[in-house]
Order: sequence, then C-alpha cells, then structure tokens
Amino acid sequence: MINIILAFIVSIVISYLIGSIPTAYLVGRAFKGVDIRQIGSHNMGAMNTFYTIGFWPGMLVLACDVGKGIVALLLTFIIASYVFPIPANLVIPIEMVSGVVVIAGHNFPLFLKFKGGKGGAAAIGVLAFIVPWINWITVGTSKIPLPAGDLIYLASFLLLLLITRWATFAYGISFIAFPIIAWFGMHDQGLTIYSVFIALVPILMYIPRIKEILGKSEGNFKRAIFRKNIKDRM
Repeated sequence: MINIILAFIVSIVISYLIGSIPTAYLVGRAFKGVDIRQIGSHNMGAMNTFYTIGFWPGMLVLACDVGKGIVALLLTFIIASYVFPIPANLVIPIEMVSGVVVIAGHNFPLFLKFKGGKGGAAAIGVLAFIVPWINWITVGTSKIPLPAGDLIYLASFLLLLLITRWATFAYGISFIAFPIIAWFGMHDQGLTIYSVFIALVPILMYIPRIKEILGKSEGNFKRAIFRKNIKDRM
C-alpha cells in the first residue's frame, strides 16, 4: 500500500514540475529577448512562437512541449514499475493521472504565476505515449515495433495542415484519431474515454481564441479556417 501512495505522490509532483517548464517563454527570451505572452496571440505555445519568433524556435517549442508529455509518463512508468513497484494493473491508471497533471502544469505553470499555454502539444505527447497502438513488423529476421497510432495522428495532422494551413485547427481536429485508435485498434474502452477527455482539454482552452479568430473573420468560418495571411493568425 505504501508503494502505491508513494508512486502516486512522486509521479504527480514530477509530472507537474515537468509540465511547468515554460518552454515557449524560455525560447522567446533566448532567441529575441521577448516575453511570448506579450506578442502575437499572447499564447505561451508552439504556434505563437512559430508565427512571432521563427520557424525553428517554434519547432523547438513544439518538440519540447510534446516531449514533456512523453517524458512525464515515461518517468511515471519507471517510478511505478521499478522505483516503487506496484501491481501491474495500477501502472496505467497512474500514467493517466500523470498525463492530466503534466497538461495542468503546462497550462498553469508554477514558474510563471500559473499562467501558461493551452496544453495542446503536451496532450499530444500524453496520448502518443498512452495510445500508441504498437504493431510489430518483420524486417528480415527482426521484429520492429511500429507505433501505428502515433503515425495515424501525424498523417491526419499533416493532411489537414496541407488543406487548411491552420496548424492549431489541424492538430486539434486530429485528436479525434486517438479515441478512434483506442476503440477500434486497441479495443480499450477506458483508453477511449481517457483520450476523449484529454483531447477536450486543449479544445476547451482554445474556445476564446476560436471566438477571437471568428470575430476577425466577421463570423465566416470558412475564411477563419483558410486564412492565408500570417498576420490574421496572430
């Protein structure tokens, strides 16, 4: 019992601290000496960094924020499986809790007075870890794990990005891939419900931003999605 309690407490604390690392803020300060929360859309995320700081700084923030979700759950797995060994059937529930906490840390970071991003990239990392839908392919005499779930999400995102050129819209809609994979690929009702819940967090956080964009587009949803001018995306 003590191991279960310790595994939960340590995992939650570490996940929150990892989520609280203000990647976009640090990159904005390092590359241009600006506070990312004061420019562009004022969001402390990868897309605002991409539009206001530059492509590679934005990609760096995206990679780090997705990585926060993955690293938090990986450390949770190590803690629950090896540091404070608990029954195997409790490992995934602890990972689920850590997934929620790392996103909360990103959205309400300890280091920036609890004012952070929307949690989209961190949510991608969480779901990429917990709903990978691993398939094994044979190459010669070796079997290689293929994270089919993650690849399906990536393909969905790239296709929607190509069509709309609106990254936030593309990765938001692509979240639908994870509950579909959990249900039809992994046949896991619990992961399906969890995937829907995690996907809703950044979507709900983006509602004010979506309203703002629609306002700039005079309520024209088509014009809002297919914006060509980068200034319209700020």
